[in-house]
Amino acid sequence: MEQVNGTSDPVVRRIAARDIAEALAAGLRDFRAMPFYGLMFGALYAVGGIAIVLSVTALGMTYLAYPLAAGFALIGPFVAAGLYEVSRQRETGGTPSLAGIWSAIRSRPEIGWMAFVTLFIFVIWMYQVRFLMALFLGLNASFSSLQQFLTVVLTTTEGLLFLGIGNVVGAILSLLLFSLTVVSFPLLLDREVDFVTAMITSVRAVVTSPAPMIGWAAVIVVLLIVSVLPFFLGLLVTLPVLGHATWHLYRRVVAPAHSAA
Repeated sequence: MEQVNGTSDPVVRRIAARDIAEALAAGLRDFRAMPFYGLMFGALYAVGGIAIVLSVTALGMTYLAYPLAAGFALIGPFVAAGLYEVSRQRETGGTPSLAGIWSAIRSRPEIGWMAFVTLFIFVIWMYQVRFLMALFLGLNASFSSLQQFLTVVLTTTEGLLFLGIGNVVGAILSLLLFSLTVVSFPLLLDREVDFVTAMITSVRAVVTSPAPMIGWAAVIVVLLIVSVLPFFLGLLVTLPVLGHATWHLYRRVVAPAHSAA
């Protein structure tokens, strides 16, 4: 790994595909060493996804289940903040605790701003879904069931355009959020930096190692899709492994503070 920045800002290092594999392996080790925290945060995330789907179903808006489930993945980096702290504590030889995790996150107010950025993009995602539905399926588009919605989307020209353009816009928003957050949350937990610096550092990390970082994004997408299919239950394992792995990837991407001096 090579340093590419020698300023007082966090030093971003170039990584390779093997760093992604090694970060995943380290994330799995952390999960196996401390499964309680991983299962707890994974369960919270899974329950949130289930609650969203059940809510739209109860409201007769099952056609929003797919975009909501897809958009729900956007807030994953924030939900996993506690897992970053578990890995950080384990790395330093500390003993994680729920109180300690909560205290660490509360002591970093900049994480709240990053959470706002994450939720803001999630809101944009849902607004663009509704806009595209109005544009292609009608201003007052409404469907009595998910099956009816899927039939319209998959068998009509307008529906296919909605699906295609919606997924393209979704991919752009996801790539944007990934670039802004891939190392920003761990960085904010690890150092006293502002959230703008954290986002800039995160984007620099993607620009410095585009192929490995896009590969990491693809791994996240595939694992989350597979995890969501069994009614979000796969997130019990996937979220903690990805969360711990993100911390270890951050350690490989951003040089320690003393190296940046």
